Amino acid sequence: MTRMSASEAFVEQLVAEGVTHVFGIVGSAFMDALDLFEPAGIRFVSVAHEQNAAHMADGYARSTNRHGVCIGQNGPGITNFVTAIAAAYWAHSPVVAITPEAGSNTIGLGGFQETDQLPIFSRITRYQAHVVRPDRIAELTHRAFTIALAERGPVQINVPRDHFYGEFDARIAPAQRIGHGPGDPASLERAAELLAGANHPVLLVGGGVVMGDATESARALAEYLQIPVVTSYQHNDAFPASHPLACGPLGYQGSKAAMRVVAGADVVLALGSRLGPFGTLPQYGIEYWPETARVVQVDTDARVLGLVRPVEVAVHGDAGAVAIALLERLRARGQQVRCLGSVAGRVAELEKQRKEWETELDALSAHEASPMAPRRALRELEKAMPADAMVTTDIGNICSVANSYLRFEQPRSFFAAMQFGNCGYAFPTAMGAQVACPERPAVAYVGDGAWGMSLAEVMTCVRERIPATAVVFHNGQWGAEKKNQIDYYGNRFVGTNLENPSFAAIARAMGAEAITVDQPDQVGDALRTATASDRCTVLEVIVNQELAEPFRRDALRKPVRLLPKYRAYGA
Repeated sequence: MTRMSASEAFVEQLVAEGVTHVFGIVGSAFMDALDLFEPAGIRFVSVAHEQNAAHMADGYARSTNRHGVCIGQNGPGITNFVTAIAAAYWAHSPVVAITPEAGSNTIGLGGFQETDQLPIFSRITRYQAHVVRPDRIAELTHRAFTIALAERGPVQINVPRDHFYGEFDARIAPAQRIGHGPGDPASLERAAELLAGANHPVLLVGGGVVMGDATESARALAEYLQIPVVTSYQHNDAFPASHPLACGPLGYQGSKAAMRVVAGADVVLALGSRLGPFGTLPQYGIEYWPETARVVQVDTDARVLGLVRPVEVAVHGDAGAVAIALLERLRARGQQVRCLGSVAGRVAELEKQRKEWETELDALSAHEASPMAPRRALRELEKAMPADAMVTTDIGNICSVANSYLRFEQPRSFFAAMQFGNCGYAFPTAMGAQVACPERPAVAYVGDGAWGMSLAEVMTCVRERIPATAVVFHNGQWGAEKKNQIDYYGNRFVGTNLENPSFAAIARAMGAEAITVDQPDQVGDALRTATASDRCTVLEVIVNQELAEPFRRDALRKPVRLLPKYRAYGA
């Protein structure tokens, strides 16, 4: 126990948890603690908007498998966190949101910048710590950091602003990491039995493989069984794309090879995946999810087991530990593993499907239109992407189509907006990843609509010397929603056409590097120049207005207009 102030106890606990960066906007509510950041070795990255601070914390966390931390002024600064914390929740990202609150002696009086900050985050965090007394600030901070990693999700540390003051004897706890085992033996034995007796097993790897550093364990299991591997939606980095057993991603604009392979499975081992709906819905007209297959689902969160899809076996365990335990059990069975008997045919079919999809993708990406077709631009970007790049994608038509082209050899390389699907996600997330991993290039894919939500952070990149690259697809439209207006509303465009300035010119005015390209042969060199630069670069890619199929065909219906004034629309 050491005598210290509340702010000192708070900052000392941050240091004990390994915090080296905090993203946010300065505010009087936490200024006493902020004053200690620099001498404590914590870099405060000042941003343009608090939502982006939380996205940066998300990118930092997902690229390192460590906590990402954000902080803001009480009231409006904290409510600006909400969208990004919700995105982190669905990405299972260990973001720590520090939320200074109005002073405890005036709560309820309707004071300046006052709101009840706990209910706002109650459904989008794994844990909420409310500091009820200054002498508990270190204890509750430690508890929040522990749960963020143990339960894989964002947490909130809510501190009335007057609780950063006061003196007391404090204990600073060492960082605590809670591991996860392989699950109960009975479930593992049943899972091994199903795999051993399968004729056409498929391994589906998800985000839990990335978070659990389990890629190598998954690879060893797949190689022993010689079974095809598909990745869950928006987790393209969960398995090396060049591996001969890799089929690519499921879900919207994913790999037809992956979908056709999983459609023929009799057993699916879903390793570290919650089997979310967007990774199992039909795509390209293919009803690929094998409804009659027996499913083994593995996850550290017991609540998601069997939640979306029925499962034969639910294993509550760590993806890597489970993969190792299953491999040991299967090896012990030796020749009793039936699926090993059909290796040649299975591998031949896998290779056939991979080649057919690649040939089709080449044809889809070969258009010579001017301006460029989006798929041609995406193909050129894919060919020029550095091998160790970290890529973030926003929501939207072109960015979603990028799922067909984003291939990775190492985990923690691909960060998408996931199930929350918010615009303005990609660029700040890339910035956070770039701060965390300065040795790797960080590239954000952003549509010109969503870019308006995050372009101000170019100023942050210039000021903070963050050399992230933004690839902005400029086609003058909110493409995803415009496609719905084309398909369902007779080409009546309301709010979806955009008149944009030159985003490259804006970036230059902010002090960043900028490149505009409108021809396919310019794209690769421009991306290589941008990612090799030590400065933030905005790569403006001029593309035409071609649009892919909408994200969900079940989301809308043809309109019915009953009132006379609407009959011109065709009731």
